Amino acid sequence: MKLKIENLSFEIDDTKILNDINFEIKKGEFVGIIGPNGCGKSTLLKNIYNILTPTNGSIFIDNTPIDGFSSKELAKKISTLTQHSGGDFDFSIIDIVLMGRYAHSSIFSSTSKKDLEIAKGALEKVGLSHFEKRSFLSLSGGEQQRVMIARAIAGENDFFILDEPTNHLDIRYQLEIMDIMKSLDITMFSAIHDMNIAATYCDKLILLEEGNIIAIGTPAEVLSKENFKNVFGVEVYLSKNPYTNKLSINYIPKCFSTK
Repeated sequence: MKLKIENLSFEIDDTKILNDINFEIKKGEFVGIIGPNGCGKSTLLKNIYNILTPTNGSIFIDNTPIDGFSSKELAKKISTLTQHSGGDFDFSIIDIVLMGRYAHSSIFSSTSKKDLEIAKGALEKVGLSHFEKRSFLSLSGGEQQRVMIARAIAGENDFFILDEPTNHLDIRYQLEIMDIMKSLDITMFSAIHDMNIAATYCDKLILLEEGNIIAIGTPAEVLSKENFKNVFGVEVYLSKNPYTNKLSINYIPKCFSTK
């Protein structure tokens, strides 16, 4: 699936949050959106998965305007994973994953054998096949996030939108979650807070500042010393990780920075 954004702007009470956003995500790309807190990352994602409506501009999925889809049709195109996807509900793990099948069933239909097989397969992909009957709230934060990924997988979509999927997780779970995402080999668009995670896993990055796109390109192109200094106000030492061959970012505290 391909996503295209044309001249998108979004305002709240005459305050512009996003300004003339243009980019395209091709099938199979893992694209990250980065930027300082409050720059508009989550707002952009919410415009794409139809929680918010753009003030101006257009969003296309496979050349069809997004407002041409019903909510159920859109759910068959895009799976979303937000920062608070799990909520406080305490269902069994298998029941939560089955919720990802709602776009493929009618309101009057019961869970089919096919739905159950797909849900169990999704749990296997995230390494939780033995957790089917566990309570959601009994799991750790990393395990809960893996359940929500399984729910998204159960939707059988080839496009995921992720809003900081590793937020509040320790480094082990961050890497586990990103490894799972990368292994799915589908189109991904994710807001990412950790720059080394973004550099390691993303094919392309979009740098946002105050609702404007500052740079688009590979991690090596976007994560430059100049952009870190101008957008984030920090100095960095950039190198290549000898194990991954990916860009590695080391932050320089002010007490050690060059004069």
